[in-house]
Amino acid sequence: MGRPRGFDEATVVRAAAELFSTRSYDGISMDELVTHLGVHRNSLYKTFGSKRGLYQAALRWSLEHDVIPLIDRVSGAGDLAEALRVATGEPAAEVGLNLLLLAAVERAPVDREVADQLAAVLAAFDQAARTAAGPRNPAPGEADDLAFALTAAVLGLRMRARAGTAGTDIDQAGAALARRLDHHT
Repeated sequence: MGRPRGFDEATVVRAAAELFSTRSYDGISMDELVTHLGVHRNSLYKTFGSKRGLYQAALRWSLEHDVIPLIDRVSGAGDLAEALRVATGEPAAEVGLNLLLLAAVERAPVDREVADQLAAVLAAFDQAARTAAGPRNPAPGEADDLAFALTAAVLGLRMRARAGTAGTDIDQAGAALARRLDHHT
């Protein structure tokens, strides 16, 4: 019988998600992961198989615990403006949305599994926005267009905030866009 694991896997995966949400996959070495997570290299390899295995576990965890709950709240919003306010005003979802953005830009083009996970989550986000738009009888295709625009706006605002562009305030920008939507829906 082997030695019992000396770390809590869920805690390590959550901490890895936080780290992967701050920098690129290729920009984080195994040495940094070992140091940041406080887990021996051999234990990480035994549990996750590789850096990619840890990354996949962290991405799955973040999508499930950060992004999907946000999508559920967007779906429950009364209209698109409220959906935008919910999606841009959720500090708890920051790690998940940051990791989603990094995964979309750097890993999805080279990793089919990541691409498939993100496609499913983005489709769910679009569906939540369609649900939030409500039964206002849009023209054919309009609900899909609005849903796509909302998802793109949320991710675009998150990207600008992440970039630290001077004068970028995600709450202010989200509120301005939500006010505009309030006038047109």
